[in-house]
Amino acid sequence: MSLRIGIPKGSLQEATLQLFARAGLRIYTNGRSYMASTSDPAIECILIRAQEMARYVEHGALDAGLTGLDWVLESGLDVVTVSDLIYAKQSRGKVRWVLAVPENASFHVPEDLHGRIIATELVSVTRQYFCARNIDVHVEFSWGATEVKPPMLADAIVEVTETGSSLKANRLRIIDTVLESNTQVIVNSAAWADPERRRGIENLTLMLQGAMAAQNRVGLMLNVRSEDLQNVLAVLPALKKPTISTLSDRDWVAVNTVIEESEAWLVIPRLKEARAQGIVEYPLNKVVM
Repeated sequence: MSLRIGIPKGSLQEATLQLFARAGLRIYTNGRSYMASTSDPAIECILIRAQEMARYVEHGALDAGLTGLDWVLESGLDVVTVSDLIYAKQSRGKVRWVLAVPENASFHVPEDLHGRIIATELVSVTRQYFCARNIDVHVEFSWGATEVKPPMLADAIVEVTETGSSLKANRLRIIDTVLESNTQVIVNSAAWADPERRRGIENLTLMLQGAMAAQNRVGLMLNVRSEDLQNVLAVLPALKKPTISTLSDRDWVAVNTVIEESEAWLVIPRLKEARAQGIVEYPLNKVVM
């Protein structure tokens, strides 16, 4: 069994390659080729623009791929969504497709744009957005640099943003959110119906989710006298209940848990005050829930 996986080329590429590496699968790219080998000979990767990913997955050229919910909806194609992976180019959050107008324009709500020109890459979703509100607009496809088009080439735009900084730099003001989007693992329906390929895709997804869950988290190990255990447990903010193991000295127990890395700065001194000893903070590669 071999799998052919689509990796989004462009803004998400580096973040995706890093995610796969943390999951344990190294992807070896060549600047002159769209084909990429991996550390698992049973998995082959191809670099594909996120906008085209659903097409190649739906047609069966790819067994699975990573792309945004936005481009899946825009394509209107029949693919199986296996998992949401909440990460973007600069953060672990979702991105937004927003309706934006020049900051000094008289448009304040979508209805103010009746009869106007809207520029966007996300044409189908944008048309559906305005149609659902019974607002008659002319939606034009934008090949890029969409932020610079108002007010001369368009009255408003629908553009993706993660931080809003590019819109502000181009003196644009957001008046509504058209769509929230995040990366998804999508699968060809025939591949999903094949037990062996499905198992491979599920295992890959599990490892990607585990790598994401481990981000910004650390493990803590410590020893504490049984009589002080409740005081220590009261300090720990755990994913679930911490693991507690009896030591060879029955008066002592070992505690193992996972916390947010940002919490360690405050938690470790409090654990020491609660009479914990041998406190060890260690990095995590994956957390599989």
